[in-house]
Amino acid sequence: MEPANLFSDRFEMAAERSAPLAARMRPRALSEVVGQEHLLGPEGALTERLRSGALRSMILFGPPGSGKTTVARLVAEDAGLTLAEISAVDSGVADVREVLRRARYRMEEEAGGTALFIDEIHRFSKAQQDALLHAVEDGLITLVGATTENPYFEVIPALLSRCDLFVLNPLSAEEIVGLLRKAAGDEVRGLGKGGVKVGEALLRSIADLGSGDARRSLNLLEAAVRMAAARSERVLTDKTLGLAAQQRTASYDKGGDRHYDFVSALIKSMRGSDPDAAVYYLAVMLAGGEDPGFVARRLIIFASEDVGNADPVALQMAVAASRVVEFVGMPECRIGLAQAVTYLSCAPKSNASYRAIDEALREVERHGVFAPPMSIQQAGYAGAERLGKGQGYVYPHNHGGYVDADYLPEALRGRVFYRPGEQGFERVQREFLAERGRPRTVEVDEGA
Repeated sequence: MEPANLFSDRFEMAAERSAPLAARMRPRALSEVVGQEHLLGPEGALTERLRSGALRSMILFGPPGSGKTTVARLVAEDAGLTLAEISAVDSGVADVREVLRRARYRMEEEAGGTALFIDEIHRFSKAQQDALLHAVEDGLITLVGATTENPYFEVIPALLSRCDLFVLNPLSAEEIVGLLRKAAGDEVRGLGKGGVKVGEALLRSIADLGSGDARRSLNLLEAAVRMAAARSERVLTDKTLGLAAQQRTASYDKGGDRHYDFVSALIKSMRGSDPDAAVYYLAVMLAGGEDPGFVARRLIIFASEDVGNADPVALQMAVAASRVVEFVGMPECRIGLAQAVTYLSCAPKSNASYRAIDEALREVERHGVFAPPMSIQQAGYAGAERLGKGQGYVYPHNHGGYVDADYLPEALRGRVFYRPGEQGFERVQREFLAERGRPRTVEVDEGA
């Protein structure tokens, strides 16, 4: 009868040969990991932890294909820990407890420590994450959680405070090209024996199509080379690569952290008057399936918050774009959104209206509500005159459209909330107010 361990070894070898290229080319030592110099270089944070024996539980946060699983496995190996792996997608508290039971047994038998790797830990509920707390606190396990979502949003604070947080960066195009070149030429684990050559230009195209995801790029390389071999091509062509790629998938998650990163980039690019960057981020969001109505709502907010009265047409443009989304829908509404985004990017900027309402709200919160002067209170009912309401009110239209009168409550006389700037139409407003004895020079102590 064949020994069980020999069967296991042969099975693993066969499984490795049939595994996807990305799995076969996975680094087998930390020194083989590409990128992440800030973590794995000679002075990297993880290198220092391993060198000093001060490895703690950790959260690895980074985009897909940046090497989180590889780093987790190799760190556990370098630290001499027995590795247990579960995925938060299909595991629960019972699975965690079983790992903890085995970890406790190994500790009691002095068989070494245990590293628990949880892929996509952000998918664990609060209760499931709570189940890890005591084991991490007591050192029963060294937790290694991997996530593509912002851990400050998705990992409970109690667990996050017990872990080191390491951020993995997307691989650069040059780094991915290097991985692809190695995979294309490797005759043992890669595609070197397949007889299909891949030129440097196509390696670059494949890296670009991967959008920073090494796994996606390697999988595309493998698919393209296999298709080329099936077509009896000795050199991979643009046409074959195009057939293998079909359609690039935008690296954008409309329900996750990158959703907020990209909308933040869109807003900041418009605020910085860069229409090229703004329309690019708009394209990423729309290609990733973002709700165009969400984009339109953000443009309306931006038009008032960041452009304001420096260009009153901006708000009209944003509202019009929202109507285009409502009446036309995708894909044509992308044009109206692009028109609004580029207009808002190039418009003069002012946050004076935004600051004015927030300052007025702070005044109400701090000091309560003061009654308006009696002269401008409602006087259109019987008995109002006996109460003194409306007395002394001067109708501006009978005096050329303006009278010198006080409209703020007496306790706030002279207070300035709205300070139009020098950009666009707000310059006209500033001059208008100055000519009528209402200069916008009074500043308010924000700490008052």
